[in-house]
Amino acid sequence: QVQLVESGGGLVQPGGSLRLSCAASESIFEFSSMGWYRQAPGKQRELVAVFVGDSTGYVDSVKGRFAISRDSAENTVYLQMNSLKPEDTAVYYCNARRELGQSLDYWGKGTLVTVSS
Repeated sequence: QVQLVESGGGLVQPGGSLRLSCAASESIFEFSSMGWYRQAPGKQRELVAVFVGDSTGYVDSVKGRFAISRDSAENTVYLQMNSLKPEDTAVYYCNARRELGQSLDYWGKGTLVTVSS
């Protein structure tokens, strides 16, 4: 069973930075995509940033502020978040997708990011 463990969340002031980590229990290249989702209170979960192969994608609201990266030796995907805003407050989830005739999604338990003064 694939395990994804997030870390790095916390409380930060507006304009601050955080780096989230997602450690996978197997090689990150076993997955067709890996990325970060977030869910704010009362809102649907949304895709924030993703690796698909060697390409990356971001939701418009974080472009220029967030950056997704990976370390294959550590089987870890990161999300560097800069210039944080109160509206970035959410639980952030790591996702890994495997395509084997059908899509199989794996999720971490999430890490809370709170942006507040």
